[in-house]
Amino acid sequence: MAELLRAATRGLFPWRSYCSQKAKGELCRDFVEALKAVVGGSHVSTATAVREQHGRDESVHRCQPPDAVVWPQNVEQVSRVAALCYSQGVPIIPFGTGTGLEGGVCAVQGGVCINLTQMDQILELNLEDFSVVVEPGVTRKALNTHLRDSGLWFPVDPGADASLCGMAATAASGTNAVRYGTMRDNVLNLEVVLPDGRLLHTAGPGRHFRKSAAGYNLTGLFVGSEGTLGLITATTLRLHPAPEATVAATCSFPSVQAAVDSTVHILQAAVPVARIEFLDDVMMDACNRYSKLNCSVAPTLFLEFHGSQQALEEQLQRTEEIVQQNGASGFSWAKEAEERSQLWAARHNAWYAALALRPGCKGYSTDVCVPISRLPEILVQTKEDLNASGLTGSIVGHVGDGNFHCILVVNPDDAEELGRVKAFAEQLGRRALALHGTCTGEHGIGLGKRQLLQEEVGAVGVETMRQLKAVLDPRGLMNPGKVL
Repeated sequence: MAELLRAATRGLFPWRSYCSQKAKGELCRDFVEALKAVVGGSHVSTATAVREQHGRDESVHRCQPPDAVVWPQNVEQVSRVAALCYSQGVPIIPFGTGTGLEGGVCAVQGGVCINLTQMDQILELNLEDFSVVVEPGVTRKALNTHLRDSGLWFPVDPGADASLCGMAATAASGTNAVRYGTMRDNVLNLEVVLPDGRLLHTAGPGRHFRKSAAGYNLTGLFVGSEGTLGLITATTLRLHPAPEATVAATCSFPSVQAAVDSTVHILQAAVPVARIEFLDDVMMDACNRYSKLNCSVAPTLFLEFHGSQQALEEQLQRTEEIVQQNGASGFSWAKEAEERSQLWAARHNAWYAALALRPGCKGYSTDVCVPISRLPEILVQTKEDLNASGLTGSIVGHVGDGNFHCILVVNPDDAEELGRVKAFAEQLGRRALALHGTCTGEHGIGLGKRQLLQEEVGAVGVETMRQLKAVLDPRGLMNPGKVL
């Protein structure tokens, strides 16, 4: 074991020397003992139940468990575990909260899952610079609780209480992106353990500037890399002033077209809306049942406005005028925090509300995003296709960004139904590409969209990505089988 640990830094021993004869689902004993020597025996598990828990996320993709799970306590341990795995040719799969939707944690080649949730410290808060440094175990809710009395907040909100480093790894966004941007706009620096154990600070150690023209944008390279280039062990985030006042509003429409036209008109009128979410009639019915609401079962917009009291009155008035011109009814607003929380809790629980339509089944979410001018066209066509497909599904989306999801509820043991879901998702992805959009606005490529990625960026784009991957991960061990 001691010799194996030394090999982690020297790279003397190939994987074949130790574990090429291993049975499926097992690592050789010496390797497991070497992992324990790095992180402690209580922070390594090869139990079947633990491995299966770490081989799945919220997606429809089948569980593919790792061979072992480790819980490092600090970045030095992450670096040593990565170096050990890399020297022995063992695949490495980063794990946060497991809330992904594209199979990003599936261990398609086995290997070691590195669960980073026990590294949960807020390392540095710079109030005057509007920035904070967090470890991978810090979730967005935990950070905003910590910031509650500071006058600042972190607005990127994908719905799930995801880990912030995981959100960086998947380029997450969510309901507030129309005003505050996505993770790509809010990550200032990353601390990354490279596959061979070396430590990289993408903008330089300790730096948290707002802009730079210094060299290649390494931070941007790792944001959205889905764990395929390295392990993010800390992220420096941009914070925002908490709004003076907040109002949420809802209104229903006679058709999908009317709701989406209203979205486009609100944005064209330069109303600084903070959130503008679309839910179709099926989703509204599901949310009413699941979250005990009493909303109209019709295409609906959920909106939120941030600003001063005077500004909010002007925004509400202008928005009400626009939606009424498009046939909206029941325009109502909520100023009290409790009312707003109930409304947005229902929106955030839309995934689980959809799953409740068919208990025991799994959900599959599409994730296309198109230029805002093409949004009415694609949403109306998608609703027609969904009605004709015979699938159980609903539409919900961050329409202020041109991004929406079809949440399809499917029996994972029904191969024919799974095939229809896949065909529907691929057709929708290609329709978005034909409208100069993308196959994924925020969920990532993962396992299921690799072909669509090739169609989106072209052969030269994919080859460039492969070359970047080969430079940083020449042995192809970081989260293999994802993205490319």
